[in-house]
Amino acid sequence: MSGTVLVATVGQGVLRSADDGKTWHRLGLGQDVEFDAIIRSLDMHPGSPEVIYAGTDTGLCVSNDAGSKWVQCDTPFKGETVWKVAVDPKDADRIFVGTGAPSRAVLWRTEDRGETWFRAPVEIPEFCAGVNRPRLLAFSYDPTDRNKLWFGLEEGGLFYSDNGGDNWERVDSRLLWEYNSDIHNVHVLPNSGNKVVVVVCVNAIYRSMDDGVTWEGVNPEDAFGLYYARATATPMGSESTLYLSISDGTPGTTSKVLVSRDAAQTWEVLPLPTQPNSCIWGIHVNPADANKVVMGTKYGHLFTSENQGDGWQKQWREFSEIADVLWTPAEAQIKAAHQSVIEN
Repeated sequence: MSGTVLVATVGQGVLRSADDGKTWHRLGLGQDVEFDAIIRSLDMHPGSPEVIYAGTDTGLCVSNDAGSKWVQCDTPFKGETVWKVAVDPKDADRIFVGTGAPSRAVLWRTEDRGETWFRAPVEIPEFCAGVNRPRLLAFSYDPTDRNKLWFGLEEGGLFYSDNGGDNWERVDSRLLWEYNSDIHNVHVLPNSGNKVVVVVCVNAIYRSMDDGVTWEGVNPEDAFGLYYARATATPMGSESTLYLSISDGTPGTTSKVLVSRDAAQTWEVLPLPTQPNSCIWGIHVNPADANKVVMGTKYGHLFTSENQGDGWQKQWREFSEIADVLWTPAEAQIKAAHQSVIEN
């Protein structure tokens, strides 16, 4: 498998494997992330893959050694729940962070790698119908224009900025069907010069070719038999490839993983060795090798692929609730503390 796989959980912190899944290690004691913490989001430095950011139930934390040691960042949202960490893949000093339930949903921005933070000037609802308090789940940088940005909330709307985040416009009313304020993911795919913005709502997959002025979409229940669209991932630098999970609900009883290689115009269902036990909640592609994909279900199944999803292995270790996954090419030097070892 190579590199290090990190699994963010709700109640067991971050677990890691650096030996192809043979052993899995919980965090050690005496650091800023508790070994039984809630971790909602993971992201990494684009040029230094050993630098990992984590959105936790007590704020933003960073590791400089592929997840062994964690330090809490000094931020205005320290002590609040971070649901999304998004590091600019072309400028690692620029990071956007989204908070949410049980905290107030807010978008924060730094352009100096966390030395200073600015609260985005945007009105986000404090309460919503579906999940009581919104959580900021989705954020996307436009790889063709650094000034163009997107974010979305579960639930609370879709927002667009064309000036680097200084101002935002709410645009989810332009989407086609109901539940259009329930945003799970956003991606901008260059698509060989024919840029496509892809927005995944709870019940629909949307595409726009004009920066969100007009949209077309597909209903996953009609197309694939499962209505709930959730996790996405795109390989680093990809023009048009996107992975997507769909399920029969949340947490659900099963899930499928799809791939599109034409910017969400058509989709292929990928084969899995066993039925997932719930919705696939997180997907990540190793930035150094697009063949390597990892995904985890809400209720703890973990799958890895080393051929772009054409074949998968279910890992022997099952986890508590998985919130996110990450596969870094950095090889962690893991000192055994709390660990799980497969029996031979």
